[in-house]
Amino acid sequence: MTTIDRARFATGVTYEQFKDQMTRNRDRVEANEANVEIDPADLDAFRSLTGPIHVLALAEDWCGDVIANLPILGKLAGQSGTLDVRIFLRDQNKDLMQQYLNQGKYESIPVFAFFDDAFREIGVFIERPASVTERRAEQRKQIHAEHPEFGAYGAPPDDLAEETRARLTAEITKRREADIAWANREVVRALREIVERSRAAA
Repeated sequence: MTTIDRARFATGVTYEQFKDQMTRNRDRVEANEANVEIDPADLDAFRSLTGPIHVLALAEDWCGDVIANLPILGKLAGQSGTLDVRIFLRDQNKDLMQQYLNQGKYESIPVFAFFDDAFREIGVFIERPASVTERRAEQRKQIHAEHPEFGAYGAPPDDLAEETRARLTAEITKRREADIAWANREVVRALREIVERSRAAA
């Protein structure tokens, strides 16, 4: 098992450095960052932390959940001043990825692993909140119920004709975009629960 200590953590890049080396989707990351609204009560919870919290993030610039959720962490870190974020590319740091597999088998990203100043792990956020996954599944069921032409819920989209598949994708995207503000709040809530656990343990 890889030891995550101060020396290894320091080899990661900052959020700004990660954006600088992105080869795609930087515009989407920065748009999401600009649009994230953080409730003052949530921001106060991060600002009132005693001592820095180190956050190791595993990410890649092609991943939709990274594009959606890393900007939230980046903005929280920038506005609170208490989160020290270092980002590691998943595909170049497989030893780290193996420690944070989703359900013990999936290389889901982003991963945000929180550590106190002695590098004791406080908690881990993987991919997206369960509430967001559940809402997306309900939306997919609803879309398939309303549009029989999209086939049965759970059937592979690749089986659909190209034009029908494009319409299904557009419908999914429309509903997700309507949910962005809610989903962002769910991410902030999940991250706040992790750091408040550190305060309770202190």
